[in-house]
Amino acid sequence: MLSEIDTRPFLAAPKAFNLAGHVLARAASLDKPALTILHPDRDETLSYAELLRLTQGCATALLTLGLRPGDRILLRLGNTLAFPILYLGAIWAGLVPVPTSAALTRAEITKLAALVTPSLIAAEPSILLPDHPARRLTPDLAAWAKLPPAPLHLGDPDREGYVVFTSGTSGTPMAVSHAHRAILARQTMHRHWEGLTETDRLLHAGALNWTYTLGTGLLDPWTCGATALIPAAGTPPTALPSLLHRAEATILAAAPGVYRQILRAEVPPLPTLRHGLSAGESLPQALRNQWRNRTGTDLHEALGMSECSTYLSGSPSRPAPVGAAGYVQPGRHIAILGDDGHPVPRGTAGELAVSTADPGLMRGYLGHPPPQGAWFRTGDAATMAPDGAITHLGRKDDLLNAGGFRVSPVEIEAAFHDLPGITACAATQVEPVPGTTILALFYEAPCAIDETLLHQCAEKALARWKQPRHYQRLDALPRTGTGKLIRKALAARYRRPE
Repeated sequence: MLSEIDTRPFLAAPKAFNLAGHVLARAASLDKPALTILHPDRDETLSYAELLRLTQGCATALLTLGLRPGDRILLRLGNTLAFPILYLGAIWAGLVPVPTSAALTRAEITKLAALVTPSLIAAEPSILLPDHPARRLTPDLAAWAKLPPAPLHLGDPDREGYVVFTSGTSGTPMAVSHAHRAILARQTMHRHWEGLTETDRLLHAGALNWTYTLGTGLLDPWTCGATALIPAAGTPPTALPSLLHRAEATILAAAPGVYRQILRAEVPPLPTLRHGLSAGESLPQALRNQWRNRTGTDLHEALGMSECSTYLSGSPSRPAPVGAAGYVQPGRHIAILGDDGHPVPRGTAGELAVSTADPGLMRGYLGHPPPQGAWFRTGDAATMAPDGAITHLGRKDDLLNAGGFRVSPVEIEAAFHDLPGITACAATQVEPVPGTTILALFYEAPCAIDETLLHQCAEKALARWKQPRHYQRLDALPRTGTGKLIRKALAARYRRPE
């Protein structure tokens, strides 16, 4: 049996469509909170009626500036109410929002602005701006609430709806253009990953500019009529347990690194929490087990990327088997390809690929042609079990060479996740002398761990040729602003044993 699953079709998008109109289709009929920003001592809340009114008023304000459909707006905003209002308001008006991280330096954001050529930069005063001639706009929610509603801009569902940037872990970030239709690909995720219903209160621990937060933390709850909960900027992960308890969250969404930090804190009883969602990087089985033991709830992983919404996952109705990421979501056409571009037999490692007909797939990278051929190759290595469960092996270019064999760093790291003292670890190759490479494990821990224990741990779980030859403690593994491991940066941290 080959590693290919085709569960299409998705429902076709209407000929005249708007992403923001789809997300807020139920807003006028819902008398409840849409969004709450959680502060340590107070909360900011928007009702669905206020969210709709502000979105429409914001669209009016943008159009009065003379902007035309298709113009791009660079967002330089933090975790504030202005962020979702400008994001949806722009799309409502047929404009194209471009979210960016508030942590970027002036030089970094200048490079990104040059890629997207914005017609307007919407910015809060405390956030650095690019060296770019586009006009500036300061958010004014009070003024927007008084403006008449702009009409919903309807058009081709394949037209550009928004632009996001890749994380840049492999080099310069790429500008990813997504169509309005991308929101339709998320419908299957509501049931087959998130288990999301109208009665839920979903707390997402990420920054609003991150695609994971935008989709799972805001757009999905609003499409379903649920309530989105977002911690205020600067909230440490160790404060999340008390926020979960106080906000009566029913679902938590975060990256694995955040779950690790939560488990280091005091976790009060969370009687309303039903389960957690994990994305952004691979979820170690040991971390999933620790979360279950501490909270009595499960974690469900999903795999996606900036270029495509999540396409495989575990879910409350179909949890992923031990060690696997999950199953292909209904409506998707997925394969694991060999170097020849054809699906490999199940049980054989290959590269995950998504059909270029998938509605959640990007229109393309700005400045580059759209994806060609039948498959978009994701760069993720994986295997598919006979029952269709997929195990993620890491990035294809991250696979390590040990004695002529290809080894997944994820497999090596999993051997150490239960070792007391280690809070995170990452495997890679290092070059102790020119021309010689060895496997190395870098780990986070309060203090260095006896190498005898590390070697014993490796010997119990790994074949000899998979065992690291070098162990090194770091105060923190190199990560992006969204918490993704930058594996390529590890080799530069290597220190030869004295």
